[in-house]
Amino acid sequence: MADLYLSGADLAFYLKGKGFAGEASALLDQQKNSWEMLRLNYEALGNVRVKTFDFGAFEVKVQFNPGRMTSSSAKVDAKSISERKCFLCRENLPPDQRGILYREKFILLCNPFPIFWNHFTIPRIEHVEQSIIPHFEDFYHLAKDLSPAFSVFYNGPKCGASAPDHMHFQAGERGFLPVEREIGSLLKRSGQEIVQNGSSLAAMIEGYLRHVLYLESDSLKETVRLSEKMYNMLRDVFHTEEEPLLNIIAYYDEDRYKVIFFPRERHRPSQYFIESEEKILLSPASVDIGGVCITPREQDFEKITSADIEDIFWQVSISPEKWYDLKSIFRKGLS
Repeated sequence: MADLYLSGADLAFYLKGKGFAGEASALLDQQKNSWEMLRLNYEALGNVRVKTFDFGAFEVKVQFNPGRMTSSSAKVDAKSISERKCFLCRENLPPDQRGILYREKFILLCNPFPIFWNHFTIPRIEHVEQSIIPHFEDFYHLAKDLSPAFSVFYNGPKCGASAPDHMHFQAGERGFLPVEREIGSLLKRSGQEIVQNGSSLAAMIEGYLRHVLYLESDSLKETVRLSEKMYNMLRDVFHTEEEPLLNIIAYYDEDRYKVIFFPRERHRPSQYFIESEEKILLSPASVDIGGVCITPREQDFEKITSADIEDIFWQVSISPEKWYDLKSIFRKGLS
């Protein structure tokens, strides 16, 4: 695939917007025109069903999207990963897939199984394991470069990533996830232990079915510093040298980096493993935890209730006990 990377000239016919976000949109239009599977899957996206559960101060949507079956049911144990080809490595990409080189380190690709109307996967060129700690700066560069059209998100290797062996981010259109629209009111209503250093702030948010760590800053350096501190605080709370279970959503808005952390306790809820009619095939990742739960099976979409959503979120979110421990070191840890 010598011509995997498309240039500005290759995308000129499709280019409407400015900057890297404009190039991403142009890539999507080019790929819909040249890659039949992608076009058909985007057409199928128009037929997905969505229902909304109102929790008073916030909402959670559920999307029936059969195209996400492979991702939701992915086996991510070490044995299964070792026995399959990495679908994010260059040599294993579909023949018609093309992308845009990003900062000589990543490639922006159109996700062939979309959740959003603009859905991208951004893997490292090299095959390196999924780990955020060496890539915080890359993550926030990407959030700024894809603004204002898109948000970016990171799924930890045990938090919804279907390719935990290959470092990658994803991106989708800004405002699709309810948490992005709700974060301001959440901060006012239940933000606590707020730490403010100059133009940067960090907060803990409760009363949202899942616990949230939030930070924002006008400084890339400070955003990275605070993120690394949050990361290390979580490792301390869980007494682990491995990456703490974590989903992250980030975007650049009003000249500020805005970052939403969802610390996790479990990869998948008990409903995922039930072998009966009580089974709900829902493997929460950033999109789900951000307020749009993806159900690839119609029976799950039909039967899921607000009580199920509440139970699933509480199972996979950081436990109240660990959250209390985190709260006790939060102010000191981020000072």
